[in-house]
Amino acid sequence: MQIYPLKFEPIFKHRLWGGQKLREFFDKEIPADDTIGESWELADLPEDKSIIANGELTGLTLSEAIQKYPKEITGSENFKLPFPLLIKFLDARDILSVQVHPDPETCRRRGKGDPKTECWYIIDAEPGAFIYKGLKPSTTKERFAESIEQGTCEDFLEKVFVKPGECHFLPAGTCHSIGAGLLIAEIQTPSDTTYRVYDFNRVDKDGKPRQLHIEDALESIHFDASGDDLSVRTLDRLVDSDFFKVDKGHQAKDCELLLRPGTMKVLIFLTGTGRIQAPDKTEVEFKPGDLILVPAAYKGAVLFDRETEYLTVTLPDTNE
Repeated sequence: MQIYPLKFEPIFKHRLWGGQKLREFFDKEIPADDTIGESWELADLPEDKSIIANGELTGLTLSEAIQKYPKEITGSENFKLPFPLLIKFLDARDILSVQVHPDPETCRRRGKGDPKTECWYIIDAEPGAFIYKGLKPSTTKERFAESIEQGTCEDFLEKVFVKPGECHFLPAGTCHSIGAGLLIAEIQTPSDTTYRVYDFNRVDKDGKPRQLHIEDALESIHFDASGDDLSVRTLDRLVDSDFFKVDKGHQAKDCELLLRPGTMKVLIFLTGTGRIQAPDKTEVEFKPGDLILVPAAYKGAVLFDRETEYLTVTLPDTNE
């Protein structure tokens, strides 16, 4: 089979804090009467697996396709599954809970959960939009635990006002929250382990408060790393971690980007339109909000019909 760029069916997630921006910005076919907070664009978790939406492999999950064509897609005959990335769009109409994700050592020590490191690329931000990213310097576990009981934990969080084009890296163990009025591309390790510290006294559709995980959260937070240690980037290489690398690209109308075989890439198109074309002229089109996995064996070019901003995600053990 001739290997080709892969597109996937999005997986929509209802969230109390979600909205309708995924429809407004990216024309996602989300229910008009629902609050959709997340669109999972690339996933390989036990309960949520991305399904290929184009070409001969349509209907297969990502992992099934890799099992059939491991070297062609990933560049390695012995590629380890599950796929080591989870990529989403987030629409935060309201503020998210204050939460933390564990690191590998915490998961081993406590015998549960999956580690999660992530980054947030800010696509759109309403005036005054902010995130909470890390703790203020000198915050101790004891003081933070007291603040949770007193409902004042926000006083210990680093509040960061954000704007479109910024990328914020959040390693596992970072206490955080996404504020209201933000549209974000989230790139992370494949884990859905989230420990909530505080949820602003919200209740679900049945009038019940969401579960908190205070003990697990306190055991997962890195109290020796304050929020002012965490960087923000806006150009070129946005993230260079042990888990994934993220680069920001910008191309003018009618430009061309060559895709040489050797490295599997995930392209996330934020603006613009165009197509990915092979030497035999077969094409895969893209528009804003599309995610396309370019297999390692693929040779072709990205042709930009309009000015385009995009992110490129690669794995650290590949040679660029």
